Amino acid sequence: MKPTLHSLSAILALLLTLISVSGCDRSEGKGETKNNPSRAKPVKVSVITIKPTPVKDVLVLPGETEAWQDVRLASEIDGIVEWIDPKEGQAVREGQLIATIEVSALKAALDHAEASFNLADKLYQRRKLLSERKVIAREELDRSLNERTLALSNLRRAKVEYERGFLHSPINGLVNYLYVDIGEFVDRGEPVADLLNVDKIKINVNVPELDVRYLRVGQQAMVTVDAFPGRRLTGTIDFVPYKADPATKTFQVRVLIDNPRRKIRPGMIARVAFLRRIIPDALVIPLFALVDKGGERIVFVEKDGIAYARTVSIGVIEGDRIQITQGLEAGDQVIVSGQTEVEEGMQVQVQ
Repeated sequence: MKPTLHSLSAILALLLTLISVSGCDRSEGKGETKNNPSRAKPVKVSVITIKPTPVKDVLVLPGETEAWQDVRLASEIDGIVEWIDPKEGQAVREGQLIATIEVSALKAALDHAEASFNLADKLYQRRKLLSERKVIAREELDRSLNERTLALSNLRRAKVEYERGFLHSPINGLVNYLYVDIGEFVDRGEPVADLLNVDKIKINVNVPELDVRYLRVGQQAMVTVDAFPGRRLTGTIDFVPYKADPATKTFQVRVLIDNPRRKIRPGMIARVAFLRRIIPDALVIPLFALVDKGGERIVFVEKDGIAYARTVSIGVIEGDRIQITQGLEAGDQVIVSGQTEVEEGMQVQVQ
């Protein structure tokens, strides 16, 4: 018996109805899973328990290394450079002779002044005896005394000028640069050599006005030099000024470090870490636990298998840790692994 047209239409309508109902059930199930993350598959996370712990409040500022002593040795007279002993880079001792200037002419002037004084002194001594014997008048003795006094003054001046021709090092250090060569003429006040003492290095650091109150003379500071990565040096605060720089409104604090091998050179970039204070009971989390959500700092906390977002305020940063001043409490389970994959109210599984 062949099916009629009416029976075929009824069967087709029934099939369409079944398909429509089945599709709606599937779509409703998907939408419910998507809009309700609590019914999704739990995200595997790791957590840490927050508890109060000490944290160091450290201020790190850049600075430039300088020599402990930096002296520019200048000529004290006009004349020709007759002799120079040390070479650039050579070590010198305090009081060591560096150069001589015009000493030949000065020695001749000194000899002439000395001879003049000896003659005036002998004449005075002879006239003194004659005066005691009443052979000559008192005026002649006075005139001889004046001549002797003038000759002595000229001798002393000649000695001073002669000694000025010898340039000595005022410090223990190194010859960094020589400005003249033998045979050159120099004027009084012109530089002859730069001398450096780098057995110690000083670092001047501009400290903001809000931080200078934490620093004091004798306080230790940690120093690193960019030219020697990974090397940490212990320095000491040598000076804390009482007046700020009027242009920058900062205080130039001086830090000293030992440099026995002279490896650190003036002009290198250094970074100084000052310990401002220690917070004994800070709540700290790893830096990577923070999540940025539209400019807000978010931390996810796990409780009873559910992730909850907390907006937090931050404080001191110490290495890879950061202090949380608001938003967390002691005992909270902070998600530190998988935090970028969770949302508020999502199910999580602690590993």
